[in-house]
Amino acid sequence: MQWQDQAIILGVKRHGETSVIVEVMTRERGRHLGLVRGGRSRTMQPVLQAGNQIEATWRARLDEHLGEFRIEPVRLRAARLMETATAVYGVQAMGALLRLLPERDPHPHLYDALDVILENLHDPADAGELFVRFELAVLNDLGFGLDLLECAATGVREDLAYVSPKSGRAVCRAAGAPWADKMLVLPTFLAVGNAKAADCDSLAAAFRLTGFFLHRHVYEPRGIDAGSTRDGFVQAALKALNAASLSDRPTQEPRSA
Repeated sequence: MQWQDQAIILGVKRHGETSVIVEVMTRERGRHLGLVRGGRSRTMQPVLQAGNQIEATWRARLDEHLGEFRIEPVRLRAARLMETATAVYGVQAMGALLRLLPERDPHPHLYDALDVILENLHDPADAGELFVRFELAVLNDLGFGLDLLECAATGVREDLAYVSPKSGRAVCRAAGAPWADKMLVLPTFLAVGNAKAADCDSLAAAFRLTGFFLHRHVYEPRGIDAGSTRDGFVQAALKALNAASLSDRPTQEPRSA
């Protein structure tokens, strides 16, 4: 058995004295593991870092075997991903999300999204919003997608302001007003057809939205802990976005005497 595919490294574990087991997200074959002989060498260590894009060739006698990878570097961005807390936590948090999916189950759109987000994790204005959309895509692939296209009560597509915690469907402002205290806020930037960028408040609301449904449908039923990497990313993204918004504000001219 042999195949070749684009891949992004998610993690590495030591195996024996000189080898490692590499976990990658491939474009056509999903999340996949394989042995890299000599993976702890000085030549291979810089390549086998989370976030790097590679060309992977996998070989095994039988399809169900672990198999071996032969790896060629394509885009080495791990060093840049270590420069900010947003990027450090983001790489780990997205890897944790992908591990919720079955191994070797193809999700090419998630591979493409991961590749785009890794290129933008250094930008606080983009990183948080892209990450939220990635969480929504993972929820959808797990069978728990949210319906944010129209109001569950009236069918309208304008002024969607809430999400029902029971159904995961959007609700317009007028229909949801009597139960606003029981609803989840639908951030404006997630509404269909809205081009407005996320600010700190709307991004925080978006993290609460996806976090609620991940906990309810995935973590709690499976009896697993969400881990600290998502919380670390959320805090880092909100802090960076807040700092960026403050720096963009015009300075006030001093009043003349």
